[in-house]
Amino acid sequence: MHLYKSIDMLADQGNGAAAIAADPPASPFAMPEVFASLSEDWREKLAQTDWVPDLGRDIGSFTWFRGLATLVLLCGVAISCLPDFGPISGHQTAALTGFRADQARSQMIAPLAYGSDTGVRMAATDAVRPLAQSPERPSIELVATLGRGDSLRRVLQRAGVANAEAREVTDLVAGAVTLDEIKPGTKIDVTLGRRPAKNQPRPLDQLAFRARFDLNLEVLRNGDKLALNRKPILVDDTPLRIKGVVGSSLYRSARAAGAPADAVQKYLQVIGKKMSVSRDIRSTDEFDIILGYRRAETGEVEVGDLLYAGIERDGKAKAQMLKWASGGRSNWFEASGVGQSRGELVRPTRGRKTSGYGMRRHPILRYKRMHSGIDFGGGYGAPIYAVTDGKVSFAGRKGGYGKFVKIRHNGGLGSGYAHMSRIAVRNGARVRQGQIIGYIGSTGLSTGPHLHYELYRNGRAINPNSVKFIERAKLAGKELRRFKSELQRLQQVKPGAALGTLKSASSTTEKQREISRLGKKSIS
Repeated sequence: MHLYKSIDMLADQGNGAAAIAADPPASPFAMPEVFASLSEDWREKLAQTDWVPDLGRDIGSFTWFRGLATLVLLCGVAISCLPDFGPISGHQTAALTGFRADQARSQMIAPLAYGSDTGVRMAATDAVRPLAQSPERPSIELVATLGRGDSLRRVLQRAGVANAEAREVTDLVAGAVTLDEIKPGTKIDVTLGRRPAKNQPRPLDQLAFRARFDLNLEVLRNGDKLALNRKPILVDDTPLRIKGVVGSSLYRSARAAGAPADAVQKYLQVIGKKMSVSRDIRSTDEFDIILGYRRAETGEVEVGDLLYAGIERDGKAKAQMLKWASGGRSNWFEASGVGQSRGELVRPTRGRKTSGYGMRRHPILRYKRMHSGIDFGGGYGAPIYAVTDGKVSFAGRKGGYGKFVKIRHNGGLGSGYAHMSRIAVRNGARVRQGQIIGYIGSTGLSTGPHLHYELYRNGRAINPNSVKFIERAKLAGKELRRFKSELQRLQQVKPGAALGTLKSASSTTEKQREISRLGKKSIS
């Protein structure tokens, strides 16, 4: 580089001085001229390059892809700089062992399942003496359960009660209630006391259980004897009456009103024998259901059977059906005292029908003759049932019928059962519908085990498929009056009356002296 001064300045500043400066010495690390020029060119190109172009323009061009690469690179750098949100590892103290662990246990609350042995154990000294025998509990409390087919005495013996005391307790309980009344599954609270010696059983100190729905029993020790304590439970036997409008569905309306599902189904069956539930009952009619219902003061509830089924129809005759026991069996009777049960005769056996009623060629005699009954196939020894109630008029062998039973029913009807292998009823006995009267066999003129069943009307054989059995019972006299009285009593029950407040049997009126009552009267 050359340094000089302008000639215009010589007049004012005097003669100028000239100086020559040389270029600085080359550095030993200086870049060669070729690489320096290339570097300068690339630096200029990079400076002129647009690294962040608008990605909304020239899509697909080289410049656009270069901008996309810049965006991806910057996003990658930003993601790599994200902080870690994981737990920060800290210092972990070492587990306590030895004396330090014992010191820490003295300040803990250990669970009973692990022995609950907290605190620092003391070393044994001369004052410590080993036990000659382990101490036993002063009393043991346990709960025994009466199983199905079990007895109270066996339950107490299994609980550890001595045989003599178990027999004594059974006798005491039997004097208060019938042992059969104690239901299976009853829980019995037993408390056994301290035994006088190791080889003797623990004495019974106390026993308590629910003997009946309305009675608690407690057996307590009084000195050397056991005494029974009765604790009656107040029970309300008011029937549960449920009434409501039929609406769109009789079943759903009754269930919504609080009637149990079983009771509603039974109600529909009873009403269905009186009228058609789907055709005769309208949505504006009212249903009336009365159930047996028991409530104990302790809160337990027992729902009994359906007692009354009624339907009140707008402008039409209403139905009133009451369950009543007559002649040793329960039946549904109308308010007038007339009972009715309908239905076909039950099948005399469960086998399939093999031969019908009418003319046919006899399989043994080989000629056509009247087949006066129906044949049912079945295995040898299969049970045979009475088609309905009646009285056995014949039971024994009868020619080609083999072992034969004939039953006389009401209304002039009768039924016969032939070819039995064994007869299960005697002559003159009364049978009920569905009762086993014998077993399938092949006695008499028979080619194999089957039942030949006949039905008679006024002594003449008729086609069994053409008869529907209808039985009617009618009450009269004193029984009719008792029936009417019970019907009137149930109809006086208010809906929901059984759900009212139940007063406790243990709450008794406080006794008051006569002088106190006289004082109150004088004040008033």
